[in-house]
Amino acid sequence: MPLPRAPVPLTAEAVAELVGGRLVGDGARVLTAVGSLEGADGETLSLLASGRYRPAFRASRAGAVLLTPEDEALPSGPPARIVVSDPQQAMARAVAAMFPPEPVAHGQIHPTARIATGVRLGRSVSIGPHASLGPGVWLGDRVRLGPGVVLEAGVRVGDDSELGAHVVCVEGTTIGARCVLKPGAVVGTPGFGFVAGPSGPARIPHVGGCRLGDDVEIGSNSCVDRGSIEDTVIGAGTKLDNLVHVGHNARLGARCLVMGGSVIAGSADIGDDVVIAGHAAVGGHFRVGHRARIGAKSGVISAVPDATDVSGFPARPHREFLRAQAALYRLAVITPELEELAEQHRRNG
Repeated sequence: MPLPRAPVPLTAEAVAELVGGRLVGDGARVLTAVGSLEGADGETLSLLASGRYRPAFRASRAGAVLLTPEDEALPSGPPARIVVSDPQQAMARAVAAMFPPEPVAHGQIHPTARIATGVRLGRSVSIGPHASLGPGVWLGDRVRLGPGVVLEAGVRVGDDSELGAHVVCVEGTTIGARCVLKPGAVVGTPGFGFVAGPSGPARIPHVGGCRLGDDVEIGSNSCVDRGSIEDTVIGAGTKLDNLVHVGHNARLGARCLVMGGSVIAGSADIGDDVVIAGHAAVGGHFRVGHRARIGAKSGVISAVPDATDVSGFPARPHREFLRAQAALYRLAVITPELEELAEQHRRNG
């Protein structure tokens, strides 16, 4: 995960061409930075992604702004405007072009790395200091392992994947191509499975594996447990933020987004394109349907249908939750009157 280099200057016209936008104003304006509307100067590329930022836009000194057709004719504000359908997506493309990463040096294996017998290394593999590869590990082409990475026996890592410092992958783990495991991620450890016994909880052996599809990202200090019998599966294109826990036998579909601090219990079944906001929890054995969205700090304790937004604890349809919260706040305002009425009723018998 190389750090960005110094910015590559781009003209407003070049940015418009890069993002497929329509330029309004000075295309020769040179941009050397990206930033918010409030702190921008004449060399900063900024964006107007929401109507609530229009006052900041009018006062901004940004060199150019990415915005939607709805806002292109706003009075005052930066004169150089790049009109796009999605300013946030366009900004991501512009940032990638303006701040390209340092070229990666492939094919370097540090002398302190410990590589067991039977390890298969693809072309141009890079292995950092004090990494440890167990017997039968398989690395695809251009795989990069950071310092202190531990791959236990038989772990497989697909082409162009990158494992940051101190990542641990336990035996039975398979990682697809182009995956990113950030520093401190742990994949494939036995899950939290116990049965009651005469001497207290007894651990259930976990003999399943852990499979990550292509283009998966696992955040720093996140944990994905191996299955007890079947595999734990993370679908292609799914991204886990930092400090996420996925329990044993859970199955996440393709292109899911799971944000920081969330917990997915064992045997949960998550569909494709699901969004789970920060600090949410999905209970075990429940199905979350395709394209569902789980609000921050929600607790899912029943099935969620396809394309449904839920929030709260217990999680319920989002609009229903908002109505319930609004009713609760109104109740707090009239509580003294209700208490007075109750007292009058008691006195009147």
